[in-house]
Amino acid sequence: MKLSEIKLQQFRKHHALTFRPSDSITLIHGPNGTGKSNILDAIHYCALTKGLGNAPDRECINFAAEYFLLQSSFESDHGVSYDIKVGFSVKEGKKVVVNSHELDRFSDLVGHIPCITFSPAELPVVNGSPIERRRFLDTALCQTSKAYLESLQKYRRTLQQRNALLARYHHDTKQRSDIRLWTEHLAGAAAKVLVYRLDFINEFAATFASVYKELGAGELCSLCYRSSLGKKFDTGESEYLPEIIFQRFLDVEEQELARKQTLIGPHRDDISFYLDQREVKKYASQGQMRTYLISLKIALQRYIFFKKNEKPVFILDDVFSELDDQRIDKILSLVHGFGQSIITSTTDKNHEYVMGISIYDLLNT
Repeated sequence: MKLSEIKLQQFRKHHALTFRPSDSITLIHGPNGTGKSNILDAIHYCALTKGLGNAPDRECINFAAEYFLLQSSFESDHGVSYDIKVGFSVKEGKKVVVNSHELDRFSDLVGHIPCITFSPAELPVVNGSPIERRRFLDTALCQTSKAYLESLQKYRRTLQQRNALLARYHHDTKQRSDIRLWTEHLAGAAAKVLVYRLDFINEFAATFASVYKELGAGELCSLCYRSSLGKKFDTGESEYLPEIIFQRFLDVEEQELARKQTLIGPHRDDISFYLDQREVKKYASQGQMRTYLISLKIALQRYIFFKKNEKPVFILDDVFSELDDQRIDKILSLVHGFGQSIITSTTDKNHEYVMGISIYDLLNT
């Protein structure tokens, strides 16, 4: 997948800007405060219908304007063209138009424009709360599997319904029976989500370890899925998973009735990251965590290619800060020749490492 062109109108710091990256690596250069990251944000909007930091659409409108409009052109590795417009106004809300067809559901675009991001702001994926790691997992899987996206949406709808019943529970037999029925539905939905996630971890682990090693880090890295259901599951149990999960929900039913919420399930699961069998978020240095995150994202670039036979657009915000020249060289070598990468930096000195890198200077646009 390659971005040919994107036009920004009244988007964040840009009143009007046209950006045309190269097919390989483009380095967006400029001082802090010139709107480099805003270009990456706009690309992410056109790929996934939302910004990098999940900020409300209204906050992306340029000061004193009442709307923003993004117009982009992508072409897949197999020659399929996508003309995508994402617009938002205070009066009309958000609209997404793909090849002149307005989408009824924004999620229908997910997976068509595979896109991987890196930003120092994503470091909580490594050292933050479990929700950050679940978001990493879900973003990866939703871009490679429409079935997973639909399974996740069904699980979330079922969870919402069951939580609503739990919130209204007042020791009524009929209410308890209704909750038990939705528990059965939730167990079935949870099993599907869990199988997809376990398969991902099993397939992704070797690619991740290889990338981490290629970056020149000496430690052995690994990752492990942590289920809140209190058991280590295997995908070979998939036939029996709904029944197993249903029984686990029954085990904690009294606690959930008392607390009026669903206490276990995929929405409470986590991933543990390790270096030399020591948990990263507890023992790793800031530099090791940053290298870990970069390795995760480069490995995800490769995973998506292997699953979809499509190289994702890779957008990297401020990836060179706090890294020495040797590590920068390694990163550029890993992404070079593996699809289109768009990088922001306050310095352009790094272009010497890779032949063919294109410099886009915001001060001269």
